[in-house]
Amino acid sequence: MVRVRAPAKLNLHLEILAREESGYHQLETVFCELDLADQVEIEPATAGIELLLDGASPETAAALGAARDNLAFRAAQLYLAETGVLTGVRIRLRKRIPLGGGLGGGSSDAAATLVALDRMHRERLGEEGRLRLGAQLGSDVPFFLCGSPLALAWGRGGRLLPLEPLPSLPVLLLIPGQGIATTDAYTSLDRARHGHPDRAAPRVLRTSRLSDWDYLARHARNDFEAVVFERLPQLADAKAMLLQEGALLALLTGSGSTIYGVFRDQARLQRAADTAAATGLRAVATRTACPPSPPPFG
Repeated sequence: MVRVRAPAKLNLHLEILAREESGYHQLETVFCELDLADQVEIEPATAGIELLLDGASPETAAALGAARDNLAFRAAQLYLAETGVLTGVRIRLRKRIPLGGGLGGGSSDAAATLVALDRMHRERLGEEGRLRLGAQLGSDVPFFLCGSPLALAWGRGGRLLPLEPLPSLPVLLLIPGQGIATTDAYTSLDRARHGHPDRAAPRVLRTSRLSDWDYLARHARNDFEAVVFERLPQLADAKAMLLQEGALLALLTGSGSTIYGVFRDQARLQRAADTAAATGLRAVATRTACPPSPPPFG
């Protein structure tokens, strides 16, 4: 059996740029890994792919949907087809990352599945092969395969520049009961931008400063906030509350619907968590990851 940690992520900055004729969007984002993580366990089976959920509530299991739609399952399918491995695989998934909140849990599970399968089969794909398959599974997956807890990504998300890790700081995640499908968020953003060529120009980020929390706090932006806050106005209130309680940085992550606050110390985070208890939003405390992820081989 091979066990691999599958961390959550934040987008510390997210700009949605040009829409391609294919329908995909160009973007620029700063990914940051969290200590909060799922766990993926892989073991050989006689045939086929089996996906098991350990400790998941009935609600979580239902929200995850059919096994064949799960990104970890699809990652195993791609791996077996690419490598020609004839044995089956059993995937045991222990979910800790909240679902559908822009925290990258499904993408991270897929990346961990590719890493675990490659470890089991003596690195048959290698780093380049894993990245190639990961890019086919989703725009967030390559980040979880790059081995750095902080990275600048652009294009469709598959072009990455690993960065020097940020100092680890406490993070409070505020998670509403409602989610927004990524495709719906993009559609709403396209509709809001139609006929508005004077919208804010993209910001030029200095890559040499992206490992500096104060620089990120000054330049952080998520283009989805306007359309997501219009649909879920309580998230705008949650962001304002986090900043009022002393968050260095507060932002929507991904296309939502999780709002997070990064704090300089645990005491300020705890005050925000106490205030959040009255909002009806679920609060989860974690930290940004600091040390580089250990290489999966060697």
